[in-house]
Amino acid sequence: MNMNLPLPALFAAPLAFFFFAVAAADPDLLQDVCVADLASGIKVNGFTCKSNFSANDFFFDGLAKPGATNNSLGSRVTGANVQSIPGLNTLGVSLSRIDYAPEGLNPPHTHPRATEIVFVLDGELDVGFITTANVLVSKTIKKGEIFVFPKGLVHFQKNNGKVPAAVISAFNSQLPGTQSIAATLFAASPPVPDNVLTKAFQIGTKEVKKIKSKLAPK
Repeated sequence: MNMNLPLPALFAAPLAFFFFAVAAADPDLLQDVCVADLASGIKVNGFTCKSNFSANDFFFDGLAKPGATNNSLGSRVTGANVQSIPGLNTLGVSLSRIDYAPEGLNPPHTHPRATEIVFVLDGELDVGFITTANVLVSKTIKKGEIFVFPKGLVHFQKNNGKVPAAVISAFNSQLPGTQSIAATLFAASPPVPDNVLTKAFQIGTKEVKKIKSKLAPK
């Protein structure tokens, strides 16, 4: 190291590395590959490594075709994460394809372990996220355009058009996790107590039970 460098220069590189490491969503890998053994009963922060692997552990064709959107929300998320691509274990990246019927909604949700960036394949979407100061940041995006949702913030996508839409989403985590706000609160198991929900949303018990019945697993 050149000790003749001014003090700020000496600390610049280590500080840059430190802040990069802190900002990373998943920890860095310590070997070439660690293909997930999804059948292992051992619980770690991630998945244990298989002793043998093949090219198929790094391959997935599930995003090639649109997902079925004939459901109550009019949207379908197809994940390409470590659960479908074991070779992603420890690599800190994943993708999803989201398809939307006309008027389809990917409802308000969060990804607790990752920032998300979406690229529009087809159609047009109204998208947005809400900051912790309750500020809505929203925009209409169309084919070929990109929008970013910061890690952990509530966000949504809505197809207000008359034709289907689709995006590819990228995450800086092998398994970003998804918490849909409505389902998390009204379809949890065991259930969130009614008196918590009535007070939080300033609604009556009848309304809570009605929402729970609609969101109950089919």
